[in-house]
Amino acid sequence: MLSLIHGDEGYDTVESWQDRALCAQTDPEAFFPEKGGSTREAKRVCVRCEVKAECLEYALEHDERFGIWGGLSERERRKLKRRA
Repeated sequence: MLSLIHGDEGYDTVESWQDRALCAQTDPEAFFPEKGGSTREAKRVCVRCEVKAECLEYALEHDERFGIWGGLSERERRKLKRRA
């Protein structure tokens, strides 16, 4: 997803964090496992991802209820929100 920003020379494109996310280059099914399925593969990708923090922030702000976001499962994100 590219967004446009207005600079002195007109509009420039800026990559969003989603474009830089490693999950965009891998099997999306790994990030949305069946109930009781393994999250290991997705979390392994997240560990190496440069936009892991932005991803987690997005999931928390948008109350994402499914999938692995920022290296955390839905249950882990709920726990994090309760502690905050």
